[in-house]
Amino acid sequence: MAYSFLALLMNLDSTGAAGGITLGGPMKLLRALLILALALGGSAAQSRLQAATPGGWDKVDPAKPKQILYFTKSSGFEHSVVKRPAPDQLSHSEKVLSELGAKHRFKVTCTKDGRIFTPENLARFDVIVFYTSGDLLEAGTDKQPPMTAAGKEAFLRAIREGKGFVGIHAATDNWHPQPDPPDKSARFQSAGERLDPYLRMIGGEFIRHGPQQVARNRVVSPQFPGCEGLGEGFVLNEEWYTFKDFAPDLHVILVQETKGMKGIDYQRPDFPATWARREGKGRVFYTSLGHREDVWTNPLFQNILLGGLGWAAGLVEADLTPNLEKVTPGHARLQPKDDPNAKKASSPAAAPK
Repeated sequence: MAYSFLALLMNLDSTGAAGGITLGGPMKLLRALLILALALGGSAAQSRLQAATPGGWDKVDPAKPKQILYFTKSSGFEHSVVKRPAPDQLSHSEKVLSELGAKHRFKVTCTKDGRIFTPENLARFDVIVFYTSGDLLEAGTDKQPPMTAAGKEAFLRAIREGKGFVGIHAATDNWHPQPDPPDKSARFQSAGERLDPYLRMIGGEFIRHGPQQVARNRVVSPQFPGCEGLGEGFVLNEEWYTFKDFAPDLHVILVQETKGMKGIDYQRPDFPATWARREGKGRVFYTSLGHREDVWTNPLFQNILLGGLGWAAGLVEADLTPNLEKVTPGHARLQPKDDPNAKKASSPAAAPK
């Protein structure tokens, strides 16, 4: 009940309107008080999170920073946090990650050029980070040079042989089994053996998302690096992805709680939202967070990301006991493709008898 009320208040606009219903002055006051309370409470939580260095980055020799490759090519949808304002200017997320690197002893190489994926280039990096979309073998939306088939294989082989990998938000929106029509209708069933090796590596495939909203992630691996100060869970205003075809060996870290969420895409049981697994000798970490600019500057997200990066780089260890079935037993039950209520509303009225 408290969470639903929170979601309502956080989605009010400046006039006190929510979902087309205008609420009076008292609701405006409540919203203002809520924002103040969240700010005060958030400051305390952020202080607690910032008290420790997540991911073991304080162990790194400042003279030998870890090397991170941040790849943000958008062959499909181009998110605002990876869109560069000009060719010679970094995007919002590239700036934030580079700033985190300067503070926490890792150097970030930012690129949208798929030609970087050669064995020689990949050997320079400790962790490869993807915020990508679409078929990266095609120039696609951003028109940047694509990966080659040999480059893709070199990348996957590097992970199997021990490179770390971190996927952020749209990184599960690559190489969907074909055909993949614009309405995404083919994604509402398991791909089985047709699942691309990249999606098998990352651990799940993006289906679709509903409207941005305040929702809750439950922490089910509280000792995973970067999650130590999160308690039992947190609420955040974000664009929440839905997934399918989870790797059976997933170690789920955060669970998407769907109860009370708006939109048909969340009419399904709780499912993994952040997880880790091993791919051969490599360490793979993925989080669905990271759509919004304000999420990137939120210390909560930054700590989760730093923890994942540190683990992927081998700076810290973590329990990777597979827990997919235990913490999300209904993960395979997907949302409906179409809204049944919309069909009823659009169907012609029955002819009078």
